[in-house]
Amino acid sequence: MASTKTHHASGVAAGLLAAAIVVKAGAGGAYYVLAIITWLAGSLGGTAPDWLEVAWWRRKKKRGAQRLWIAHRTITHWGIAWVALLYFSHKNLGSAWWACAVFGFAAGGIMHLLTDWPNPLGVPWIFRRHSLGLWRSGHLEWMVTLLSWGLCAVLADALIFDSVYAMKFIRFVPQFVASQCSILKT
Repeated sequence: MASTKTHHASGVAAGLLAAAIVVKAGAGGAYYVLAIITWLAGSLGGTAPDWLEVAWWRRKKKRGAQRLWIAHRTITHWGIAWVALLYFSHKNLGSAWWACAVFGFAAGGIMHLLTDWPNPLGVPWIFRRHSLGLWRSGHLEWMVTLLSWGLCAVLADALIFDSVYAMKFIRFVPQFVASQCSILKT
């Protein structure tokens, strides 16, 4: 499991990508208010699968542990539900005022599942849990955050700016590496 900070950071990235999709669909609203709501909902959705498990109506256990109403990584981490929520909210963009917020929330929830997927516990995408088995929980969180932000930035750039900035970055990297190598040789 990634930390709450990692889930929040990747949820913000997913919210920004969802906001770009909302703007591209022409559903951003006056002054892009609905796009901003989409982004905020994505940020909230990035941590949602974990806080939806907490039984807030019950008293806490000893030593600050939380009581859960269901086991961790069960129904709140179910991939089909999050994908269905994303799909149906996307279908209603522009026709229902609530669709933008739900779309952002679902995008954040899916990003949460993607950040939990590489560790051994895995995520129940369809019927049972599946894990990529790449690293243990709590390790390489900086990479998870970097990859989620990078992926969302490239996709948002493709949607809004036709990949202009991604291409500039791709052209910049070899020039930067070459300049750094020449500095090292002198």
